[in-house]
Amino acid sequence: MTMEEDCALAQAILAQAADAVIFADTEGVIRIWNAGATRTFGFTEQEALGESLDLIVPERLREAHWTGFRRAMQSGVTRLDGRPTMTRGLHKSGRRLYVEMSFAVVRAVSGVVAGSVAIARDATARYEEQRARRQQS
Repeated sequence: MTMEEDCALAQAILAQAADAVIFADTEGVIRIWNAGATRTFGFTEQEALGESLDLIVPERLREAHWTGFRRAMQSGVTRLDGRPTMTRGLHKSGRRLYVEMSFAVVRAVSGVVAGSVAIARDATARYEEQRARRQQS
C-alpha cells in the first residue's frame, strides 16, 4: 500500500470503530471525535471539535481529570498505563453515563507530546446490572 492508501485506511478505521475514539491536544481541546463518540456521548463531531473535554466530564470530576491530564501531558505517561478504567461521563442529554475508558499519551513523529487519545464504551447498563445484583445479595 502507498502512504496515501495507508492514511485513507487509518481514517476509515477511526471513522468506523464501534468504540468512541477521542483525541485532545495538550490543552484538552477535542481535535478528533469519531462516530462511536457520537453514539456514546450524543454530541456530533461538529459540536465536539474545538471544545474542551469538559463537554463530557461531569463537573464534580473535572478537578481530578485536569490534574491527571496535565500530569500526563507533562510527564508523557498515564497513571493507568493504558489499562481501562470505569469512570463517569456526560451525555448531551444531560444523562450520566458509566464509561469504560482507556487513555494514552500521543506523541508526534518528533517525539513531542501532541495530546491524549481516549477509547471509550458505554458501560452504563452493565454497571447498573452488576450494582442491582450486589444489592440483591
